[in-house]
Amino acid sequence: MQTQSNKIDFNGQNIYVGFDVHLKSWTVTIMTEKLTHKTFSQAPKPEVLFNYLSKTFPGGTYHSAYEAGFCGYWIHNKLIELGIKSMVVNPADIPTTGKEKVMKTDPRDSNKIARSLRSGDLIPIHVPSIKTLEDRTLVRTRATLVKDMTRYKNRIKSFLYYHGIEFPEAFSKAQTHWSNRFNKWLEDIEMSESSGKDSLNALVGQSKHMRASILLVTKQIKELAKTDRYKKPLELLRSIPGIGLLTAMIILTEIETINRFANIDQLCGFIGLVPSCSTSGDNEVIGDITPRGHSILRSAIIESSWIAARRDPALNKSYHDYCRRMEPNKAIIRIARKVTSRISFVLKNDQPYVYSVVR
Repeated sequence: MQTQSNKIDFNGQNIYVGFDVHLKSWTVTIMTEKLTHKTFSQAPKPEVLFNYLSKTFPGGTYHSAYEAGFCGYWIHNKLIELGIKSMVVNPADIPTTGKEKVMKTDPRDSNKIARSLRSGDLIPIHVPSIKTLEDRTLVRTRATLVKDMTRYKNRIKSFLYYHGIEFPEAFSKAQTHWSNRFNKWLEDIEMSESSGKDSLNALVGQSKHMRASILLVTKQIKELAKTDRYKKPLELLRSIPGIGLLTAMIILTEIETINRFANIDQLCGFIGLVPSCSTSGDNEVIGDITPRGHSILRSAIIESSWIAARRDPALNKSYHDYCRRMEPNKAIIRIARKVTSRISFVLKNDQPYVYSVVR
């Protein structure tokens, strides 16, 4: 006697999931190979999504994608652990129609991600290892503390200007500020009211605490740089003029592995050292560097390039040649590309940089 089977099996079928990530909820769109199944909102937990997929599409092959953003990569790692083929994509790389640009909603965003995932139009970004992510966090934390320290310095100076307190002759130059003697002078300033003195003490106390935090994190970064993972590549990078320990650690933790870039153009494109262009017919306009790029790496390399242009004879000559036909700020971008080329060379060939001058 034939019996009725209620078991559903999606073995061999692909299920595509695009979701828009927010702090308190995810907007999810699920598509099969031919149909759009459903768009819904769920709790921001990978386990909730996996449970829905395994219950609704048992035995299927699950593919998911979401935009890189504030949540980092922990969602991706958890989805991989659950057996979902996940990818993280750059929001700028998701094909978007004109209507989706002017009528942007979470359901539309999740729908276009799922649609692009199903059609194979998405290119995943590189997901670093957990080790690299945590090392990167330490280096970035120092940069954040330095910015906070700058804010407190500006607040203290604003306080002094607001109350008409002039710098003594010994501290008339900005280079003498924020030394131990300068901080001692700040602590000894007398105000007519205790409330004013309390305000100044609060600002000075915070700046001292911030300075101690920066020194501690800097020490921890130096210890990290001595480990086997970073010691050798750090030495290679520091052989390039203009690149010190902190810049080298920024490069190593942000790039992770130089071998993921096939050539120097890919590396420069990732950093953001390529010009924008607009071509129409016979007209071609080459503009400034593209706004898309890795802002942390770009800032670090451009800052190092100013030093390299002074110390390296070959770069010094190139910089002055560029300055004959363009502004210095544009010339330094060309030098930054050359410095990036040197970074790629020393890391890929495991050889230190050697100064050379053609005679």
